[in-house]
Amino acid sequence: MCGIVGYVGPRQATDVLLRGLARLEYRGYDSAGVAILSGQELDVARRVGKLVNLSEAVRARPIVGGVGIGHTRWATHGRPTEANAHPHTDCLERIAVVHNGIIENYVALREELAQSGHVLRSETDTETVAHLVESYYEGNLATAVRKATKRLDGSYGLAVVHLDNPDSIVAARRDSPLIIGVGSGENIVASDIPAVLEYTRDVLSLEDGWVATVTADSVTVTDIDGKEVVPERMYVEWDLAAAEKCGYEDFMLKEIHEQPTAIRETLRGRMGDDGTIQLSELEMTPAEVAAIDRVFILACGTSYHAGVVAKTLIEQWARMPVEVDVSSEFRYRNPIVDDSTLVVAITQSGETADTLAGVREARDRGAKVISITNVVGSRVTRESDGVIYTHAGPEIGVAATKTFTAQIAALTVLALKLAQAKGALEQNRIERLWEELTHVPDVVEAILADTSELEECAAEYTNVHSSLFIGRGIGVAIAMEGALKLKEISYIHAEAYAAGEMKHGPIALITEEVPVVVVANQGHTYEKVVSNVQEVRARGARVIAVATHGDEDIRHHAEHVLYVPATSESMSAIPTTVPLQLLSYHIAKLRGCNVDQPRNLAKSVTVE
Repeated sequence: MCGIVGYVGPRQATDVLLRGLARLEYRGYDSAGVAILSGQELDVARRVGKLVNLSEAVRARPIVGGVGIGHTRWATHGRPTEANAHPHTDCLERIAVVHNGIIENYVALREELAQSGHVLRSETDTETVAHLVESYYEGNLATAVRKATKRLDGSYGLAVVHLDNPDSIVAARRDSPLIIGVGSGENIVASDIPAVLEYTRDVLSLEDGWVATVTADSVTVTDIDGKEVVPERMYVEWDLAAAEKCGYEDFMLKEIHEQPTAIRETLRGRMGDDGTIQLSELEMTPAEVAAIDRVFILACGTSYHAGVVAKTLIEQWARMPVEVDVSSEFRYRNPIVDDSTLVVAITQSGETADTLAGVREARDRGAKVISITNVVGSRVTRESDGVIYTHAGPEIGVAATKTFTAQIAALTVLALKLAQAKGALEQNRIERLWEELTHVPDVVEAILADTSELEECAAEYTNVHSSLFIGRGIGVAIAMEGALKLKEISYIHAEAYAAGEMKHGPIALITEEVPVVVVANQGHTYEKVVSNVQEVRARGARVIAVATHGDEDIRHHAEHVLYVPATSESMSAIPTTVPLQLLSYHIAKLRGCNVDQPRNLAKSVTVE
């Protein structure tokens, strides 16, 4: 959630830190701060609120120095106050620490430190780390950090500086992402790649339990016991321009319009010349695939909705039972998983704490795990048996858009692969489905080419306080995603239901002030959906329908119709998603909401 940036090099560290933190604002935060090794003192500046508050403070009182650490905090332990903002220091204010994660045993550590004479000045769990490092420091900062981290229960991504070590930063991680951007005569520690792209595209990824000593000219990494290790070096394919708005008013709008490219890139090379679906990431023999008797899908939020779409496709095409679980519940309910189960973990960031915990639980029970993620080198890639990457590029907006549709594309490929391996579909059917799937990006481009009617629709629903989204079949998952987008970025209460469930309770909520958004594209349940629309209309609801081009009858049942080009029912999820993304976007903009950084939300949820 929080953002970390650390810099060692010839530039003014404050400038690099503030620019890097600005590129991590999408992660969510409520305060920010920097600590710079400035001559003979450790100079700390912290402010509550947006990064601009910190920037103004630093402009009013410049801090000079080439080594420093910075942080944007999303409050967990302790209120969002200046005293609780990072960086935190030790008793003598010679050590500064920034931290992402949660120290679960911090209460016991605080009591122990206080009894030893340490004076803690905040309510946070993080401050205990600064004092622990102080208590272990005997001239070598990396050794002190290693000893301190052995005492920590929970998760952490740490960057630490000390006045006695004026040329270096020490970084450590466990269950919280941390990378090092390797430059020429300068190096950058960060919690995510966008913070380093202005200076380098060469990145080292730290593993759990590793501790790195970073200077301007070197990076030395050890395990928690001090044995030197060699981190994997990656070259980031996308550049800084991919993480900029490029003329769009918001990242979210830019990323909605990037969906055709994201889908094409995710599908590229997935069908061989012999008609075989190419999915080497499964790393399973045909016999092993044939032995799978069911699939579990683990995900959170938007990724969960992609999993609901996948359930329909896998069951329909591969004829295998599929369960979709919210990751945070999976490991607490003693799931029935064994070596004949395929577990599919979906996580945009690859660092979602609950999904990672589910992956570990599944593997401990003998299941094969394949993950779907957008981030090369992320934690889930190292804990899974195989990885399918969504090639969506960086997604800066907190509300997922292009990563969602890219996930559906990847999951559709997986469903086809399982169907092919199981012999559940004839080859000519697989090839026809593949051909239609490759044309989905063209369908999305057609939707994005003209959004005027959609914008007019949004203007009529700016001031509503609650709304319902309904659908059937795949449309249920899209209704769920549409409701989530609306509530995430516009703060309008929205709930989604299977349309047939309206009579079992939700219809009691219907009034003229509660619009109903219905996914009503052509399919085998279309007539049933129309009947459900008539039910809510009879009770005074205004209806917005997402429907198939050429369906004029639906206009008799809805105040607004958002048309999408015709596709088969199986391929309808992505096209019907796009109008609902745009509807939420335009409503939120008209309400004056920050669509890129919704309140209380973070892009990556790296703590439970």
